[in-house]
Amino acid sequence: MKLSGNTILITGGSSGIGLAFAERFMKAGNTVIITGRRENVLQDAEEKIPGLITRVSDLENEAERIALFDWVTENYPEVNVLVNNAGIQQRFSVLQADAKTDWKSFSKEITTNIEAPFHLSMLFAPVFAAKENAAIINVSSGLAFTPFAIAPIYSATKAALHSFTMSLRLQLSETSVEVIEVAPPAVNTNLGGAGLHVHGEPLEAFADGIFQGLAEGKSEIGYGTSVDRLRMSRDDIDKYAENMYQATKNMID
Repeated sequence: MKLSGNTILITGGSSGIGLAFAERFMKAGNTVIITGRRENVLQDAEEKIPGLITRVSDLENEAERIALFDWVTENYPEVNVLVNNAGIQQRFSVLQADAKTDWKSFSKEITTNIEAPFHLSMLFAPVFAAKENAAIINVSSGLAFTPFAIAPIYSATKAALHSFTMSLRLQLSETSVEVIEVAPPAVNTNLGGAGLHVHGEPLEAFADGIFQGLAEGKSEIGYGTSVDRLRMSRDDIDKYAENMYQATKNMID
């Protein structure tokens, strides 16, 4: 993927990984648009990164996803990169969760993590295929490969995004569109709530590592502990997932 001269849309770009990517893309000489649900957080991002373009959008809503696509393609027709980064993570026990009254919150995780990136990818793919250079970057997770049992929906949604990304890459293989998967390990952000990932990889070092992978032309990019997980055998996956569960199950007791 060429790292400069692009017009890039990043979902969930107002903080964490999305904002770190936005900052690096801006410094590399790209036009960057970020979207998120909270206007005040987007305004903070604008102040931090002069020249950043922001758009309030709730990706849980189908009509808002279409409106975002229409707005971007009408106002920035040169758009040629989509970064599907927005995500929600919830940790819970299936024995303690009230799936009758609280399903809406669980459904939101599925919609944000699966439906939104699938839909946006399918909206932008035909537009991108007509361009000389384009890319769709899907941010999955190391948990797409080794599920985190106390975050069962999150892990499953990221596994689905990984599978979709593989299919998308094959379908677009004869076009100009590169399809790239970024699979982060735990990174020190507020994903899932403040303080849950303080022992994760430092955000700045992680973002630098991913950009090195982009510069090298990789189609699947891990970092730290997620690198080996991308190619684990099934037996090793089972062991890894079991060990993670035993080490963390008290968090949801």
